[in-house]
Amino acid sequence: MRDKYNLSLKQNIFLAKKRLVQNIYNSARLEGCNVTFPQTQTILDGISVAGLKMDDVEVILNLRDAWGYVLKTIEEPLTLEYMDKINEYVSRNESLDWGVLRYGEVGISGTSYIPPIPKRDDVINRLNHIMGSDKSITEKSIELFLYGCRSQNYWDGNKRTSTIFANKYLIVNGKGILTVPEDKLLIFNQLLLDYYESANWDEIKTFMYENCIEGMSINQ
Repeated sequence: MRDKYNLSLKQNIFLAKKRLVQNIYNSARLEGCNVTFPQTQTILDGISVAGLKMDDVEVILNLRDAWGYVLKTIEEPLTLEYMDKINEYVSRNESLDWGVLRYGEVGISGTSYIPPIPKRDDVINRLNHIMGSDKSITEKSIELFLYGCRSQNYWDGNKRTSTIFANKYLIVNGKGILTVPEDKLLIFNQLLLDYYESANWDEIKTFMYENCIEGMSINQ
């Protein structure tokens, strides 16, 4: 997989900010939040929206704060501690314990796969292995996302945490942004369940490369 985009850091931050509401909306929908794009925009504008569950509103506000943290610290190194911090923002007040690796068993709806309880050294080694490979930045970002989803390293917010972590890696390297479009959710979710069961990520990696990496053209 080749990198689709080659942007400067300034250009990629501009892109991330321009697409921020859409990215937050897509992440909320990925988690099953029953919100519309206009409702998401309104919440992010600081205006209350009648009829929405408070849990859904909190998901959006937590995503806003997590993205705010990343954009303010975009040049800090990507480490497990950094991922912990993203999860702290993302799952604040909704997880059993946020910002720390999961220390008990969990299941994943729709699959018989049971992710093992993560060990800190193992997670660090896996992150370093993915980022240290000779694959393209884009492919490694997709792998970071998929690894985070299947490993379920945290009690909650794993897809959101993994999305933002992968985006941090893309942005700092000028390779665009990663987001799962709403109109691709059905097939994405099926492919994700297949990946959970088989641990084979080839099909979903190709799907995400073709459908979930966005950027912009720059005339040099």
